[in-house]
Amino acid sequence: MEVVLADALLARCGDPCALLRAVCAPLCAERAEALRLLLQRLAAVEPQAGEAEALRRAAWEVALERCRPLLCGGEAAAGCGERLRVARAARGALRHCVQLCGAPLAARLACDALSELAAGGGAGAEAAVEALVAAAPRLEEPALVARCVAAALALVREEGEGEAIPALVAGRLLPALGGNGAALRYVWEGLLGAGGTPRAGRALLALSALADALLPRGRPGPGPDARLCPQFWRVVQEGLTERDGLCRKRARYLLKRALDLSGGERAELRCPADGGDDSSLFWWSAEENEKLLQFWETYILVMETLEGNQIHVIKPVLPKLNSLFEHAVSGEGGCWLFHPSWHMCIYKRMFESENKTLTKEGILHFLELYETKHLPSSLGFSEFVIGPLMDALSESSLYSRTPGQLMGACPPLGMRLQKFLATYMMLLPEEEKGSFLLKFIQKMTSRHWCAVPILFLSMALAYIPECKILGTEGLHALRDVLQCTMITHQILLRGAAQCYLLQTAMHLTDVDKVSLPEVSSFLLSLRPEESLRRDTMLWMELCSWLQANERCFRKSVTSDFEHQETPSLCQYVCSLVGEYLKTPVSERENCFMPDWFEAKLVATMILLAADVEQMRNKHSGKSNIEWIELEAFLNPLLDVLMKLGSNAYIPTLKTDKSLQLLLKLLQTRSLKCSNTQDDGVLCFIWKSLMTPVESILEFLLRRLTTNELSTVGDLDRCDLYLALIPEIVNLCLQVSWKKVPYIKSFILSLTNASIRNLQERNCKEEPKLQEQIKKVASMASLTAVCELMDRKPEAHLDSLPSVDALKRFISFSQFNDVLKKPSYIGEESSLSEETTFQGWGKIVARYVRDQWICLRFVLSSFPTLAQEHEETSEMLYTVERSGKILQSALEALTILPSDQVLPVFDCMKVLVPKLLDSSEALCIEAFDLGWKIISSLSNTQLIFWSNLKAFVEFVFDTEVLAVAASAKGQAYAKIKEIIFKLIDMSATKTGVFNVVLSHCCQSWIFPTVDERSALTNAFVNAGNYCELITEACVFGTVFRKDQSTHRDDHYVRVCAIKFLCLLDGSNTSHKTLMEDIFIKLLDKDEQVSRSRTRYYANSLQHRIKNRVWQTLLILLPKLDQNFLCGILGKVFQAGFGNNQASVKYFIEWIVITSLHRYPQFLNKFWDCFCYDEEKLKTSICTFLSVLSHFDIILQNTSEKKPALKKALIVVLQWCFNHNFSVRLYALVALKKIWGMCRMLHVEEFEALTPVIESSLQQVENMHGTGNARRNWQQIQDHFFFATFHPLKDYSLETIFYILPRLSELAEDEWISLSKFDRFTDIPLPPAFQWYHSRTEFRDLKPSDWSQQDMGSSSAETDSQTEWTDVQKKIIPWKNSTPSLDLEMVFQDRAAKLGKSNSRLIVVASLIDKPTNLGGLCRTSEIFGASALVVGSLHYIQDKQFQHLSVSAEQWLPLVEVKPSQLVDYLQQKKTEGYTIIGVEQTAKSFDLTEYCFPEKSLLLLGNEHEGIPANLIHHLDVCVEIPQQGIIRSLNVHVSGALLIWEYTRQQVIKQKQ
Repeated sequence: MEVVLADALLARCGDPCALLRAVCAPLCAERAEALRLLLQRLAAVEPQAGEAEALRRAAWEVALERCRPLLCGGEAAAGCGERLRVARAARGALRHCVQLCGAPLAARLACDALSELAAGGGAGAEAAVEALVAAAPRLEEPALVARCVAAALALVREEGEGEAIPALVAGRLLPALGGNGAALRYVWEGLLGAGGTPRAGRALLALSALADALLPRGRPGPGPDARLCPQFWRVVQEGLTERDGLCRKRARYLLKRALDLSGGERAELRCPADGGDDSSLFWWSAEENEKLLQFWETYILVMETLEGNQIHVIKPVLPKLNSLFEHAVSGEGGCWLFHPSWHMCIYKRMFESENKTLTKEGILHFLELYETKHLPSSLGFSEFVIGPLMDALSESSLYSRTPGQLMGACPPLGMRLQKFLATYMMLLPEEEKGSFLLKFIQKMTSRHWCAVPILFLSMALAYIPECKILGTEGLHALRDVLQCTMITHQILLRGAAQCYLLQTAMHLTDVDKVSLPEVSSFLLSLRPEESLRRDTMLWMELCSWLQANERCFRKSVTSDFEHQETPSLCQYVCSLVGEYLKTPVSERENCFMPDWFEAKLVATMILLAADVEQMRNKHSGKSNIEWIELEAFLNPLLDVLMKLGSNAYIPTLKTDKSLQLLLKLLQTRSLKCSNTQDDGVLCFIWKSLMTPVESILEFLLRRLTTNELSTVGDLDRCDLYLALIPEIVNLCLQVSWKKVPYIKSFILSLTNASIRNLQERNCKEEPKLQEQIKKVASMASLTAVCELMDRKPEAHLDSLPSVDALKRFISFSQFNDVLKKPSYIGEESSLSEETTFQGWGKIVARYVRDQWICLRFVLSSFPTLAQEHEETSEMLYTVERSGKILQSALEALTILPSDQVLPVFDCMKVLVPKLLDSSEALCIEAFDLGWKIISSLSNTQLIFWSNLKAFVEFVFDTEVLAVAASAKGQAYAKIKEIIFKLIDMSATKTGVFNVVLSHCCQSWIFPTVDERSALTNAFVNAGNYCELITEACVFGTVFRKDQSTHRDDHYVRVCAIKFLCLLDGSNTSHKTLMEDIFIKLLDKDEQVSRSRTRYYANSLQHRIKNRVWQTLLILLPKLDQNFLCGILGKVFQAGFGNNQASVKYFIEWIVITSLHRYPQFLNKFWDCFCYDEEKLKTSICTFLSVLSHFDIILQNTSEKKPALKKALIVVLQWCFNHNFSVRLYALVALKKIWGMCRMLHVEEFEALTPVIESSLQQVENMHGTGNARRNWQQIQDHFFFATFHPLKDYSLETIFYILPRLSELAEDEWISLSKFDRFTDIPLPPAFQWYHSRTEFRDLKPSDWSQQDMGSSSAETDSQTEWTDVQKKIIPWKNSTPSLDLEMVFQDRAAKLGKSNSRLIVVASLIDKPTNLGGLCRTSEIFGASALVVGSLHYIQDKQFQHLSVSAEQWLPLVEVKPSQLVDYLQQKKTEGYTIIGVEQTAKSFDLTEYCFPEKSLLLLGNEHEGIPANLIHHLDVCVEIPQQGIIRSLNVHVSGALLIWEYTRQQVIKQKQ
């Protein structure tokens, strides 16, 4: 209609130029659109001879004076709809002006635009680009064309915050330039030439916009052929694996265009090889046309399926990957027909998927390639393994075990990785193996790997078949893995990985290329306490490897054995020891301790060389080993040690090194031999080291008691000396008791001298550093003596007279005595000493901690603190003295760092029980402060547990608990508060509850004192704090799959259950506790049921209820009749609840067992069937299941007939219930009860015999099309009715493992018997009989039948709801006058119907399924869209279309626009002021709930399969996506369109109302 009006106006107006000028001033949105329409019509017709020049001048004037200025202010203000319309109309008008004026105007516009861009662009850059877009098709001057192309490419490459200008250039300017033959080659060379390619996203945007020029449909165009450019294919491949979905879509679009072009023309072409690779990235042959099409169709299918990101959709397509490899490899030549990089794109796409299941499937499929396919070697494969594959393997969650795999078994990915790496290494050419493996190991050091991936990668390396390919660099790379990547890993995983890496080094190292020093340096990176420990299998394997390759190692550059090609291991170790003990003159008086690295290295190599020598002698058959080599290793060390006591001038560095080596040798223990005498190497070493013991002790005494330790750096030496003392004592006790007198004399002298040093009072105000260091060393010495007497009672050191002096000194000491910071004299110390001196706070903390360690020894040895010393009156007041010490302990907790409070906790353990009665407030303060420290330590793995144990021992001391409970005061409340705080902490830190519960249970049931009163008093605590047991019985959190592998909370429940199993029902206190716990657990079950009337399987509520009833079942046999009589009603009440299957089984089991023990409760049970059907609908199956075991219930009853009669009456009425499940349960019970009646020959029921037996026979023989017969068979075969025996199967195994497994409870709820065995803190009584279940029950598997009650399904509940509303058809046009002429054209009919004047156009040209088009037509008509655009009007004749549209096509304007015409159509509508909206997920999509639709909106819907093509996306003004919550990531196109159409309509209705 607008075109008709424009033509009429031009026809009536004689002067078009005047008309243009009239429309221009003033230029509002409507006038601008009219101007654009007039210029369009003028450009479309040939002007008359006399008007052409005038029209060109008018168009020139309009372009430069009107349109060009309007562009600068338009789209920048995109929020303003009016200005946006003006700018778009001006853009269209400018393009038509260029058509009228030709090249001169195009050149003028281009020059102006280039000048603006050169000046910096800024806000005018967009307008300049639009001007170039209008000018580009008519540019003729080559230089100007080249300048335009250069400017365009510069904008595409420009890195900045915004993407608008690059997208505009790539989407509009480059295609416009591509339409200019002269410019296209410049564009091509600029994009993919030598100047460098823009990043993938920008390059793909530009290339997809130029697709029509570079890859024209039909015949090839005049421009360059993109298919022959390797760089083009590299960009496409990069795009296929980009994280941005839009980039991937554009890459697939370009690939499809190239394939359509090649297949359509049956081309003969081959893209030149790229770089060093000889194979072509793309080729085509007419002979192989069909094969090529098949390969690429499969390839694109796989890539498009991966976009779905849904494993259930992708998995069926994965086998097609195998067919791709079959097509890609030549069977004859064994070479790649298709470049392998195309396959790598698929795998990389899978590896980088957000769906971890898809990532895992992709990795497994890739690893399986080399097991099933014989693929040619390719450099790209190796790079891909080291790059994307290893990046993907760094995800820990991929290594999960499959269901049914035992804990500790290697997961599928780990097994597949081992096979892959071994196979791949075998297939690699020999010259490539070393470099590949080196890069593989170096990749493991290039990022911070988690423990699990490192473990399985190390395992895979260790399983590579033995080959000599790693040299020095490889050994260093393995060392870097050990040193850099495993610092923070879990100890067990870290230790296992170290073992595998050592095996890797032994299997793959080429010993000809590495030297012994390099090997020893690598070995030192292994931690002895975690992996390379003497006498382990790994140690023996290392010794065998060293023995086999002893003479093969490369000679070291620094070796002293010039006369030999390669020194032996023994010669190397002798040289190593000698070099180690040499002291350079310049370092003789260094104040710092040497690093321990060298001492560890020398000690390890001495032991290795000795074990290798021992192994060699055993192989040669020698029985008497002379240990010549080992003696040679030790002699230099013994020479130094023998001189320590007599030669005071030995350099400090030398003494330090010798003592460090001595300590490392003494700390070596034998794993295989419990007695050191059986270990030949250690026995010889220890006997050799006995010789210098006196000299060493004399040296240590002199250094520790005189003024020789005078600097801060000397404190490290003090630690070394004190660490040697217990090792020397142990050496003397193990080897020769003759040296023990020397030990006692040393301890006596050390103790007395240390006490004297500490008793010296400093008269000066500012003490000197030397004096304070001496005090620190003396206190540390006393601490070492106290700890030595604790750990080595067999040495009888406590009989020394110095011990009494030590006790008196500690008892009279002022606790928390803080050393004053000494004055510092710079001239006497070096700069390095000054640096160390700054940490005086740490020294003071150490000094205070040592005081408390000594006090701990005194308190534990002499707990009364009163030892008949008349000289002190203070010692007589034990309680008062204890109070002062506890007050000092609280002060110490505030002074000391959190990691040094353990000795204070140990002292409080002795003090608090004595003071709780008299000083409750002080003890509560101790509790609070202790808890504060424990909370702060919860993230420090190493020191947390020891401190927690000490904290628990003093808070939960038997006497403390008893006193607090008897008073029922603040201390009692505080302890209960701490209990629940510890339980809360256990939810995030596994093992905390274990410590508390294990300590309490042991102290309550196995008290340390043997008196009966103590036993009674201790167990009273169990009753007073039974919340601890109750919470333990239901303890455990629900974890995600990736968390649960690292947690095991079963031991809390195991401890509680074993404690309950030890209770004796005949013991009054035990009985009271069990009854209390039984009631509390029933209350907890009721509380959970009230909080959630319906709960999911394996939810936390389900698990808690399951744990409650498991515990109740354990307690049941220990309860008497009176208690059960009062509590059974609550059990029945729980049966009325809506419970999960596993909970039902336990409730039914408890009811059956109770009725079996006390049949007199049957009347209470019959009452359960008397409620109305509404209450029974969720529970009747539970009570019918109980009746299915009626033979066990009546086992102890003499009068069975009355009970059977009652049971038969109850069951028969439920056999006719309308619910099928209820009827099945009733029939199962009826079959059991009737069988009992027949056996007892109950005559009263003879009249019912024909009816009941015919009913049961009919059920047995039922058949038909439904599932009735199958369900009847399944319920009879179900374990609870067919195999389970409530009495014979009563066992821990059934309750905690078999029944949870059979009821399909989550695996982490199954507690195996092995866990009861491994938890040895609380032993079960020897006569405990309920342990194992019957074999036939243990071997059962879960059944297909699941327990259900009537009404347990939400669907059934909902179906009973009465609806009070009725459906009503809406007739929006009932008030209008309908037309009876059904043959009128659609537009006229719609207008006459009085429909709303909507400005929404729905474009469905890309949709090709008639059903979707029919549904869209109906939706568009209902919500009043102005038009529906389809690809062909023939669709409306399709029956499927008509079935869905229900005549909507008769009331809605339909427009035909073919997909190939969409670009022009969208541009046209854009110039008419429409906003082009795409339904697509992109990086910058708007959420549908947040987007505000303009009135003039054009909604573009994508194809059902591939969405909106890449060449159309950059024509969109905005992309809108529908927010999603579920797993599936795409909606049907009709549904998506309907949602957006409704949202548009809703917004417009609201605007109209406003």
